[in-house]
Amino acid sequence: MMQPFTTLTGVAAPLPMINVDTDMIIPKQYLKTIKRTGLGRNLFDEMRFTPDGTENPDFVLNRPAYRNASILIAGENFGCGSSREHAPWALLDFGIRCIVAPSFADIFYNNCFKNGILPVTLPQEQVDALMKDAEKGANARMTVDLERQTITASDGQVFGFEIDPFRKRCLLEGLDEIGTTLEKADAIAAFESAQASARPWI
Repeated sequence: MMQPFTTLTGVAAPLPMINVDTDMIIPKQYLKTIKRTGLGRNLFDEMRFTPDGTENPDFVLNRPAYRNASILIAGENFGCGSSREHAPWALLDFGIRCIVAPSFADIFYNNCFKNGILPVTLPQEQVDALMKDAEKGANARMTVDLERQTITASDGQVFGFEIDPFRKRCLLEGLDEIGTTLEKADAIAAFESAQASARPWI
């Protein structure tokens, strides 16, 4: 089961870049594993680190104020490119539980929900307001309330967002696709039992 997402209060990191693709989020050389853990150290690898492996002090997640960010404020078309599920794995392993952007690539958007990350789509002007708030640093903590479907900035501004009711329930209850299937375990077992009685030759 995924960790339930109810209310999240934390530091938001501003990443005002458009068309951030999944290879930028987690480069292809780190896709050899099928484990969902350990990829956080390679998140945004080519931007976070120089060719010799040292940290790039100018990249937002390397700045002291944002090292423990749990919210990411991003530009339009976030998560475009290949369909690699390692991208949300890396974000989640780093500690990012919510991404706010004007738009997302469809496959990445769907993969976020499957892995316990809340992707929030807001109009550009509202994202700009949150981006400006995030630029204040560690003292500018935001609160994301999934039940109420709101984001509250550090200055008190409240932004409402829309979300599919089924996906909302899955996040609130920490249910991935396997979890939603197991909710019907009794019905599945009853069906299989009936089929075994009616068609014993199968």
